[in-house]
Amino acid sequence: MAALAGVAFAVTTFFTLLGDWVQLRKLTVEARTFKQQLADQQATIDSFNRRVVELRQEMAGWRDLHARIWEPFGPELQPGGRDRAIGGGALRPDSKTGRLSPRDELDQLAESVAEQGESLKALDRLVARAGKALAALPSRWPVRGAVNSEYGMRQSPWSQGTEFHSGIDIRSQHGTAVRAPAAGTVTVAGTYQEYGITVILDHGQDIKSLYGHLSKINIKPGDRVERGTVVGWSGNTGRSTGAHLHYEILVKGQAVNPRAYLWD
Repeated sequence: MAALAGVAFAVTTFFTLLGDWVQLRKLTVEARTFKQQLADQQATIDSFNRRVVELRQEMAGWRDLHARIWEPFGPELQPGGRDRAIGGGALRPDSKTGRLSPRDELDQLAESVAEQGESLKALDRLVARAGKALAALPSRWPVRGAVNSEYGMRQSPWSQGTEFHSGIDIRSQHGTAVRAPAAGTVTVAGTYQEYGITVILDHGQDIKSLYGHLSKINIKPGDRVERGTVVGWSGNTGRSTGAHLHYEILVKGQAVNPRAYLWD
């Protein structure tokens, strides 16, 4: 009887130990899986932190680029108008890793994003203003052709001496359409001094353009014309040796080199 009880106890003990071993093995497998999950999550966090640092460094480069873009416009137009008077506590690195915590990295990145966003908005406003100003300038060629005579001193076509040429003479066949290089108001449309049939446009901001030696005109004084409007056709009227367009730019009544305005 005692022997049978001993056997029963041994069997019970064996199955109990077997159950504990199975449970322990299961827990060990789960622990390994959990450890791997922790390692994967840590790798993801480390990768995220590195990417945040890279983004902040890249945005710091943007700040330098913005500074170079804004510099020609002067300090009064630059966004923020900040100086070097700063203060306050600094973000402290993690004592174990020596790096900023993920929260602090995100805070710095968010601050950089907001700063660059404001700078881009200001730049967009400036570009819009500059675009309107440039569109108002006579930047388009009134006719397309080679320049027969440049602005400045030249040999006179009518004498042995030299003379000052106040514009440029653009080669064009008789009857070539002459187009307004920018919007403006017609101030002269008819015979004018030695230029023969002439058109003068007032573009505002003390800038005018003159088109001389035309064969005929398409507008009258007081008309408002847009960029690209045909104001007349090239010809050989006035003091001229052949069909072409004499083109001038006047700033505050003084002739300047039209090439400074011919961008388009």
